[in-house]
Amino acid sequence: MQNNEVTIQCPNDLCKAANSEGDKFCQRCGTSLIKRYLWVVGQGTELHEIGTSIAERFYLKAERIVLDTQPGLLLDSPYLDISNEIRPYLRLVAYRLQVPQVYGLVSLDREPPEKEILLLEQAPIYPDGVLTAGQLMPQMTAVWQSVSSLRQLNWLWQIAQLWQPLYSEGVASSLLVPQFLRVEGSLLRLLQLQLDDAERPTLAQLGQSWSQLAKEARPSVSGFIEQLSQELQQGEIVNSEQLLACLDRGLLELGQNITNRDIAPSRSFQISTCTDTGPSRQRNEDACYPASGTTLAKPPEAKAIAIVCDGIGGHEGGNVASSLAIETLQHQVQQLPLDEASLDPNTLTHALEQFTRKTNECISSRNDKEHRQGRQRMGTTLVMAVGHQHEIYIAHVGDSRAYWVTRTGCHQITLDDDVAAREVRLGYAVYREALQQPSAGSLVQAIGMSASVHPTVQRFVLDEDCVFLLCSDGLSDYDLVDRCWQTEILPILDGNMDVATATKQLVELGNNLNGHDNITVALVHCQVKVQEPETPLGYSQSLDKTSNGAVSSSSFAVTLSEPPTEDAIENYVPIANTQLLSPLPPPQQSRSWLLPIVLGIGLLLSAAAGLWLAYNHNWQERNPAANSDSNDTTNVARSPERVYEAQQETPLQRQAGATNSSPEPPQLNAPDFTLPQGSIVKVLNESKLPSQQRETWTQLQVCSNPEFSRTSTSSTGDRRILKPGDNAWIANTELDRRFKEFSGGNNPCSTSQALPTQTDGGNQESGGQGNR
Repeated sequence: MQNNEVTIQCPNDLCKAANSEGDKFCQRCGTSLIKRYLWVVGQGTELHEIGTSIAERFYLKAERIVLDTQPGLLLDSPYLDISNEIRPYLRLVAYRLQVPQVYGLVSLDREPPEKEILLLEQAPIYPDGVLTAGQLMPQMTAVWQSVSSLRQLNWLWQIAQLWQPLYSEGVASSLLVPQFLRVEGSLLRLLQLQLDDAERPTLAQLGQSWSQLAKEARPSVSGFIEQLSQELQQGEIVNSEQLLACLDRGLLELGQNITNRDIAPSRSFQISTCTDTGPSRQRNEDACYPASGTTLAKPPEAKAIAIVCDGIGGHEGGNVASSLAIETLQHQVQQLPLDEASLDPNTLTHALEQFTRKTNECISSRNDKEHRQGRQRMGTTLVMAVGHQHEIYIAHVGDSRAYWVTRTGCHQITLDDDVAAREVRLGYAVYREALQQPSAGSLVQAIGMSASVHPTVQRFVLDEDCVFLLCSDGLSDYDLVDRCWQTEILPILDGNMDVATATKQLVELGNNLNGHDNITVALVHCQVKVQEPETPLGYSQSLDKTSNGAVSSSSFAVTLSEPPTEDAIENYVPIANTQLLSPLPPPQQSRSWLLPIVLGIGLLLSAAAGLWLAYNHNWQERNPAANSDSNDTTNVARSPERVYEAQQETPLQRQAGATNSSPEPPQLNAPDFTLPQGSIVKVLNESKLPSQQRETWTQLQVCSNPEFSRTSTSSTGDRRILKPGDNAWIANTELDRRFKEFSGGNNPCSTSQALPTQTDGGNQESGGQGNR
């Protein structure tokens, strides 16, 4: 129940009038009121009565749930030193659909002693606009028996998907606490994170926690989950890759059982698009597919594709880039056999990644051919939705966004590729603070602006009616989608508005309330009907333990975003809001048929680029003035040599009989080499095992080793110490946890001075909030 005694301050700086909690808009100026319900982590709120305020701002609605009564004001939090408790939330920002994010720290006004509480936003608390607003969403165990077998496996799949990233950040035990596992429809959400003890959680413990779920599961999947639980507890499933492969296989078999009984989940797509120049621009640099003003109804056998691009480059060619991207992408995606149930999700995901990279290559090559430099280069952002059976895939580059709207909430499912997000990913700043930086909205990658691009592809289950909104920042700026989804999009799900009308109204709303940029909107309305199969899911196809989990199967689970490695994030360099530089890691091994061709071309280009960089580096050293006197061109940024310092004793791996030049990581085995704390290393290479596609391995070369210089022996116990000059491999997750970037004065790995990064100091016509 909403309490009319609590007042919400209008976020409009020129108004700040007090409004009741039940108001949707400010009663004085008409500004939309956003209600931020926050989860409290820490002790001390029990000293406050429900219905009172904490720190004269946060209204205590229920135990450990507060409402921010001044949502327009930044929280004054002491974030100069990010604590170990806060850092995991930041570094897991790419998983924010499941993991809540830091809102701020608040000092309690009761003494002694002085205490601080951590406030989390995007926690599993029902938002404003529903009957249960401000209340916690249910525990997974509380509603487990009432949902379909498809959703039960989907929730377990999401837990398995979260295991490795949470384990890397030392918070995997959060997945073993039933009170933390909350659900919103098909989406599993964590209430908070819990730091792991000295004894790290194991998959066997996860299997034990699933044993009770197996007893209460639907008959069609109970035996499968029980067998899965036993294999986890007995150590037959040794990593999350194998666990995910088992669940993928189970989901595939479940889908086949449904299809064989001729009760396949029926689903349909309705797609509508609209683009508009806006009231303040002379040229429309946005583009979309299908063409603006089109409304399509896609039955199950048809292809459902929607694309939104926002051009970069102003009058120099942003509209050309966005149109070229649309033409290239839709032509490639149309060739996919999206009507075939056998299309493997991994193949489809890799294909979308390759198509995005091909589009990037096409626009980048045109820039080079036309000798476009600096502000003259053209590019575009991208957000694309592709429907396949009862799944939908979202591909993304830049700051055009995708939102997922259900009857209970609106979720931003893409993370902008900008400086602010990069700072959060690296654990350097809380998002709200990062947004205050002068360059916060500067993009770090976009299609066509550099030789390489790192797209994100996500996969979602369609087991309930929902709407996916794709839009350029002309609509999403200033949190407009968060303020209007209930009035402009939710009526589609209630049958009170068609998608064509909603699309036009969103464009009109964006022009009236934002109006600073072009606006493009694509709505994808998904209608789904799922029936429960009667045939029990078997476990006849036992996982081949020698495959390390590699499996090609179709899955009905929500695929979480797999963010780039920390090294790739650190190498994103925005150049004066215009050119987006610093190459990202190349695509790893893929089952897509395009991969051999792309890799061959990539090797040739890499060799040519290496020769050119070496020549140009020597020329720049002989001609230092060449780097400082020109403002008309922007040189490709070269990342300095990646050098790290070990923060603790670290085990590493080498192949038996391998030499220092071995280009491949070792097979999985017990590490037999060690590197002492304080050792300095540099990165030589990155690769993946064919059987372990979700883990990237980094080859390191030891530059200095304090332990080796102090001892005459080359071993400690049963582990050999690596000496300077030795090479070894380490998983990227362990590299992130055990090493930090070297910040000492003399770099023992340096063989030459790092090349400076030159930027173009000019500004460029761009859309929305100075983002580009």
